[in-house]
Amino acid sequence: MTYQPPVREHLFILRDVLEIDKLANLPGFADASLDVVEQILDESAKFCAEVLAPLNGVGDKHGCVRAADGSVTTPPGFKEAYRQMVDGGWPALGVPAEFGGQGLPYVVNLAFSEMSSSANMAFSMYPGLTHGAYSAILAGGSDEQKQLYLPKLASGQWGGTMNLTEPQCGTDLGLIRTKAVPAADGSWRISGQKIWISSGEHDMAENIIHLVLARIEGAPAGTRGISLFIVPKFLPDADGKPGKRNSVSCAGLEEKMGIHGNATCVIAHDESVGWLVGQENRGLPIMFVMMNEERLGVGMQGLAQGEAAYQAAAAFAKDRLQGRALTGPKNPDGPADPILVHPDVRRMLMDSKAVLEAGRAFLFWTALHGDLAHGHPDEAVRQKAEDYMGLLTPVLKAYLTDRGFKICSDAMQVHGGSGFTEHFPVSQYLRDCRISMIYEGTNGIQALDLVGRKLAANGGRAVMSLFAEIDAFSDAHHEDSALAPFIEGLSAAKAQLQEATFWLMQNGVGNPDSAAAASTDYLHLFGLTGLAYMWALMAKAANARIAAGETDPFYANKLVVGRYFLQRVLPDTAAHLAKLKTGAETMMALPAEAF
Repeated sequence: MTYQPPVREHLFILRDVLEIDKLANLPGFADASLDVVEQILDESAKFCAEVLAPLNGVGDKHGCVRAADGSVTTPPGFKEAYRQMVDGGWPALGVPAEFGGQGLPYVVNLAFSEMSSSANMAFSMYPGLTHGAYSAILAGGSDEQKQLYLPKLASGQWGGTMNLTEPQCGTDLGLIRTKAVPAADGSWRISGQKIWISSGEHDMAENIIHLVLARIEGAPAGTRGISLFIVPKFLPDADGKPGKRNSVSCAGLEEKMGIHGNATCVIAHDESVGWLVGQENRGLPIMFVMMNEERLGVGMQGLAQGEAAYQAAAAFAKDRLQGRALTGPKNPDGPADPILVHPDVRRMLMDSKAVLEAGRAFLFWTALHGDLAHGHPDEAVRQKAEDYMGLLTPVLKAYLTDRGFKICSDAMQVHGGSGFTEHFPVSQYLRDCRISMIYEGTNGIQALDLVGRKLAANGGRAVMSLFAEIDAFSDAHHEDSALAPFIEGLSAAKAQLQEATFWLMQNGVGNPDSAAAASTDYLHLFGLTGLAYMWALMAKAANARIAAGETDPFYANKLVVGRYFLQRVLPDTAAHLAKLKTGAETMMALPAEAF
C-alpha cells in the first residue's frame, strides 16, 4: 500500500472548519479562492504520491554517501525529484511575491508540507530547513542580504541549514565555542565544529547557505554573547552567483536510526567566511525565528508520519485474514476474517484516526493564526494571533510528535510480525518519526518552555484568551442538541486544564521542581483540550453539511470518529490532571545512587 495524500481532509478543514474563503480581504487569501486551493492540493497530492513517496524506501535503504573530498551524494532519484520540486515552484508557495514566491497563506502551504513529509520525510527536510533559513534572514538580515539570498532560498535554487549544536552542547546553547573573528573587509572568519546538521551537505542545490551561531571574542558569557552569521558553501560573486568554495566542509555523516535519506552532517568551519546577521551578540533571538517555525514543522512531521503509518495499518487490517470475529464470521466464504473485525485492532486504528484528524485541524487552526498575525488589519486580532502562536508552538511540537510516534508504534502492532520486517513500510515510519520527539528542542524542553515561559507571558494573556474563546464557543452552542456531547466534553477538558493552570500558578513559583515535574502531563492535558476544541469545530461543520442535505458519508463518519474521541481518548485528561497535581516529591525522592 502506498501513501495517498488526504486531500479530502485538508479541504474539509480549510473550507468547512476554517472557512478561509471569508478571509479574501487579507494578504495572500485574495489569491487563495477555494477553487485555486483545491487545484493546488490536487497537484500537490500528485507530486507527493507519484514522485516523492516511491523514493521514501529508496532513501531509507541507500542513505547518503560521503566521498573523500567531503562531498555528499543523496540517494538515487532525490536529485531529479528535487529539480522537479523547484521547477514546479513548490518551495515558494507561501513566499511573498517580493522574493519570487506565490504569496499564498501559510495554512495552505502547510497542507503541501504535510503531504510531502508523509510521502518522504527525509527528502522534505531539505526544503524545510531552507525555508527556515529564509525566515531567519527575512527577520534579521540587512536589505542587501535579503536581496541576495532570499529569492534563491525561496525558490529552492539554494539550500539552507541551521548550525547550532556542538559536541559539548545541544539545548544549552550558551556553551557554544565556535568563534567569529572580524576581517578587514567587514566579513568574519568562523572557526569551530557543528554536529547533527540536517541537510548540511548534498548534491541537489547549487549552493548551501549555513546560518551559524558563533561567539565573538570578548562577548558576554552564555546566550547573551551569541551572534548569527551567514556562511555560504560557495561565496557569491559580484553577480550573486556561486563563486569560490568557502572553507566549510562536511567532516562526516551520522549513522542514524532513521531519516537515512537526509544528510545529517558534522560541519567543520576552518576560518570560513561569514557575514553577521543583525547585531553582535543578538543572534539567538533571530535564530529563534527559524527554530519556532521549525518546531511547528516538526509537529507537522509527527502528524505526517502518523498519517502514513495509519494508512498502511488500515490497508493491512482490511487485507490480512486471521481468526474469526467473536460475533460470528464476517467473511464466511474465506478461511478467516480480516483482522479489522477484532476490537483491539479497531481500538488502535480508531485511536490513531481520532487523534490525526483533530491534530491536523489543531495544526491548521494555529497556522491560520500565523497568517492573521502577519496580515490582519485589526491590531487586537494580530496580538491575539501572536499570543496563540507563542503559546501553542510547544504544545503542537511535543504533543503531535508524541502521539505521532505512538500511532506509528500502533501501526506496527496492527501489522504484527510483518511490521517488524522491512517488507512493509511501517518500520521506516516508526524509525523516521522518532527523531521528531528530540530535535528542535526535546519534548521535555517544550513542556518546560510551556509552563515556565509561555503560560506566564504577558501576565497569562494568551491562555486566558484561549479559555475565554472556548467558553464563548460553548455558551453560543449550548442549546444545540447535535453538538451537546462535544460541548460537554470540551467544557470538561477546559475546566481540567484551567484547574491545572491554577495549580501551576500556586505551586510552581515556590517549588520550581513541582512545575517541572508537572510539565509533560500539563502539556498533554493541553493537547487533548486543543483536540477537543477541534472536534467541536469539526462536528459543527459536519452537522451543518448534513443539515443542508449533504448525503456524502464523509460527514456522518466524521461524527462517528468524533464521538469515539470523546469516549475513548479524551478521558485521559483526568489522569494527566491527577498526576501533575502530585508535584515533585516522589519523583525527586530517590537518591541518585539508587538509579
